[in-house]
This record gives sequence, C-alpha cells and structure tokens, in this order.
Amino acid sequence: MATLVCENIVKNYKDKKVLEGVNLTIEQGKIYGLIGRNGVGKTTLLSILTAQNAATSGKVFCDGEPVWENRRALDHLCFSREINTMTPIGPNNLKIKEYFRMAKALYPNWDQQWAEELITHFGISIKKRINKLSKGMLSMVTIAIGLASKADITILDEPVAGLDVVAREDFYRMLVEEHAQTGRTFIISTHIIEEAAGVFEEVIFLDRGNVLLKENTEHLLNRACHVSGNQEDVDAATEGLACYHAESMGRSKGVTVLLEDGQALKDGYDITVQPLSLQNLFVALCGREV
Repeated sequence: MATLVCENIVKNYKDKKVLEGVNLTIEQGKIYGLIGRNGVGKTTLLSILTAQNAATSGKVFCDGEPVWENRRALDHLCFSREINTMTPIGPNNLKIKEYFRMAKALYPNWDQQWAEELITHFGISIKKRINKLSKGMLSMVTIAIGLASKADITILDEPVAGLDVVAREDFYRMLVEEHAQTGRTFIISTHIIEEAAGVFEEVIFLDRGNVLLKENTEHLLNRACHVSGNQEDVDAATEGLACYHAESMGRSKGVTVLLEDGQALKDGYDITVQPLSLQNLFVALCGREV
C-alpha cells in the first residue's frame, strides 16, 4: 500500500489560477471524500495527483517517489474518470472490452475477470460501443475500471453521475466491501454528498483553489452544530467561536458553529442546538448551496 503526498501544488490556466499551493497527504487504507463546488479544481487536482496533468509548480510523491513520468510510482495509482463518447475525429467507437484491454496494460494488478463480472452485474455487454452508452452506463464502466484496477490508490471522479439510487447504493456497497477485504485507498469526488457521507472515513473540502479542511468525518460532524434563537442569545452563546453562514430574520438568528477541541457553547442562554449533516456543513463553510 502507498501514501500519496502533494507539496505546494499550483495550477494556472493562462491568467486563471485554479489551484493555489495545495498541500495534501493521502494516507494508506482510507476512503476519502473530495467535496467542492464546480470549478474549484477538484478534477484538476486529481489529474495532477496521478500525473495526467502537469502542475505549474509543486510536486507529487507516491511513497517518496515523484509520480511525474515515473512508472514505478504510477503503478500504484488509478484515476478513473468519465469516458468521452466523442473524440477529435468523431464518435468514440471503441468497445468496452477494448477499454479493458488498455486498462490491463496500464494496471499491473488488473483483474479482468472481476471487470467483466462488474459489467455483467450492471447489465451491460462488454461488446457495447462507448458512443452507444448512456451517462449512467458510462459511470458503470468507470466504476468497473476503478475497482478492477486493484490499484493501491484508486480515484473515482463523480462515479455515480447518472446512476439511479439503486445503482448508487450498489456501488457504495461494493466499494466498502473491496476496501474491507483489501485495505486499498479510495478517493471519491462527488456532488451527491449525503448518501456518500457514511462511506467516507475522511473528507476533504476544496474551496477557492485550496484545501479548506481535511478531517475524520465523524470527528468533524461531532464538533459542528447549528445554533438558533434570539439574536442576542445566539451572539452571546457563540462569542469567540468560529461561526459561519449566519442567517437573521427579525430578532431571530441562526449560525453554524465549528468548535475546536476543548471549546463549548456558553451556558445560560435560550438557544436551540442541532447537529449538522455533512452537506449542510459544507454549504455553511463554502457559502452557497451545491
């Protein structure tokens, strides 16, 4: 199993800075959720982590070795993302089985039998051409490639896009089972936060081109709450604490509070304290609903 580290990753596209000095360590044997609004650089960061995109500056290491143009390091990594149905010269006429053949050449631990079983499980023929697949079917192919890669660190970018709720639950079940059996590391980028929250051991919030936080999911939710009541009481109870997403209506106020270890709300005030879901916490910290 491998550890992935990025150091001060900056990525510019002409005059636009997408990533602004990202430092991140992906530890062995965890399932990570990468969460961020559209355009904050999630896919860019993931492609840099796996050497599919060059950083403007900064470096990425896998078990101490640089990943860029390094086959030994890349053998530990898989980045499975949506497959394009079009190419620069026309429709993508490749068959699923041909994608599996390319994957076998890329991933030294590739499990061909499992890849075929997964596609059959999803009700798709491996002879199906990519340009004939629906969005949900394309997601099923990316899931099959990611899981069957057997890579130590496997990254899936929006793997449940286009899947119905039954197929999404099926994917999360297979992901958890594979993680329990092998101890592989997974990074899942998704906008469907709530149903995936229970799967993520750690979450990474990406905002404005940088990592806002990286934390154990349970610990993060345990120190977050929503406080509401009379404005004066809310302000007094939360004085000196990190408060986000304040909402006022008349004399009433609601605010999200993120407590540090050892901190607590002040007693003696008429307030209502409620727990937060991961999605609501993300919305509060990053400003607008996703």
